[in-house]
Amino acid sequence: MIDVLTLALTHGLMACAAIAMLSRGELDEEGGEKPPQRWRRKQAETTPKGTKDAGQD
Repeated sequence: MIDVLTLALTHGLMACAAIAMLSRGELDEEGGEKPPQRWRRKQAETTPKGTKDAGQD
C-alpha cells in the first residue's frame, strides 16, 4: 500500500512540475536578449565610492 502511495505522490509532483515548466512563456522565445539583471545595478548604486565590494576582486 505504501509503495503505491509513494509512487502516486512522486509521479503527481513530477507531473505538476512538468505542467508548470511547460506553461511558462519563456519557452515560446527563441533566445534573443537576456533580461537585465537589476540586482547588479542596484548593488553598484548602493556601494559607496572608494570602497571595494566583497564580490569584486
